[in-house]
Amino acid sequence: MHLPAMSYTGKVENGVIVLPPGSNLPEGTSVEVVPLDDLRDAPDFVKAALRLARPRHWPTDFALNHAHYTKGEPRK
Repeated sequence: MHLPAMSYTGKVENGVIVLPPGSNLPEGTSVEVVPLDDLRDAPDFVKAALRLARPRHWPTDFALNHAHYTKGEPRK
């Protein structure tokens, strides 16, 4: 089941993300968690890892045709 994109803000309590009342998501719903806390004081390697972990909207055939997308070579 695909629900329209919604946004909820919750808090971590005892290692569990608690959402506000009324945010009844169906059991098994996939969610994305993005911390809202400022990470300016995080170690440099954490900042670098977070930059690399950001979602990229690459084409589905990027792995097969990376030379096409990076160098302009013909697609396979």
